[in-house]
Amino acid sequence: MPEETIATFTVRSLRILDERGKADEALMPPLSEADIRQMYELLVLTRTYDERALALQREGRIGTYPPVKGQEAVQVGSACALFPTDWVVPSFREMGVHFTLGYPLDLMFRYWAGDERGLVTPANLNILPICVSVGTHIPHAVGIAMAAKYRRDPVAVVAYFGDGATSKGDFHEGFNMAGVFQLPVVFICQNNQWAISIPLKGQTASRTLAQKAIAYGFDGVQVDGNDVFAVYRATKDAVEKARSGGGPTFIECLTYRVADHTTSDDASRYRSPEEVAAWREKDPILRLERYMSGRGLWDEGYGAEVKRKATRAVDEAVKAMESAAPPEPGEMFEHVSATLGQRQEKQRFVDHPPAPS
Repeated sequence: MPEETIATFTVRSLRILDERGKADEALMPPLSEADIRQMYELLVLTRTYDERALALQREGRIGTYPPVKGQEAVQVGSACALFPTDWVVPSFREMGVHFTLGYPLDLMFRYWAGDERGLVTPANLNILPICVSVGTHIPHAVGIAMAAKYRRDPVAVVAYFGDGATSKGDFHEGFNMAGVFQLPVVFICQNNQWAISIPLKGQTASRTLAQKAIAYGFDGVQVDGNDVFAVYRATKDAVEKARSGGGPTFIECLTYRVADHTTSDDASRYRSPEEVAAWREKDPILRLERYMSGRGLWDEGYGAEVKRKATRAVDEAVKAMESAAPPEPGEMFEHVSATLGQRQEKQRFVDHPPAPS
């Protein structure tokens, strides 16, 4: 049998808005001026929350915190493309997704302060609890998507993770099952170039992460993750395909973790100042401001008012978080398992009796 080529593949790259704020109008998604302003305001809200969370952690008012600065466009752009009926399966650096979908800011503060009640998701939101263990939530997203397919529920399931998760077995197992069963799931990777201190080249020899989807039988696309329009368009296309039975999609969003991995990390030990400075020039908020300014949608007065509004919302959330009554010790048992064992029953009711009513 002669040698022959049996398959070839391509990986698409999408960018709409460049660093100067210039957009390719042929690729622009259908967004109104109000839509664009809403995106901008959500970007600013996410960054304002992030800045306050860092300050609170340094003051000892919340615990270890993972900054999101520089990655806001991935989160806001993708979440703006979702329906309320879609399911979101987050890792631990998706605060912008939560806020775009309407998650209360004070609940998120409570979680980072160590109060697990902060993850009691409001009934109108289909958001799973935050997953800190890298990549372990990917099979959960696939399971939800399989259930949706069995039920013929026309929803999309969206799982978020970082580039480090692509080195985990959960990633490959989830991708394989999603491809085999053509499930309505969208995988969004925030490729921020570093998995703590391990650079991307230490994770893979592949030219892109997006191409990993090809091996599992579905589409992978790479987008400029600091371009809110490109992320929105890629996500909108992917979730519409998923809802209509077209199967999974993997979106690799090229972005950068400007801050430390968490507040217990010191990124200056493994990254050069020049690298960080180069990525600061690609800032997603600055990029959108330049675009909006050229369209008469942004000026310094508007920008200042958006910042004031975001600051007020964050101030109120901090007050609500710090004024909340602390949980009773016995509450920690309520959601551990369907039925408590004898030891857990004793720990709950003998060692920590219910408070008198």
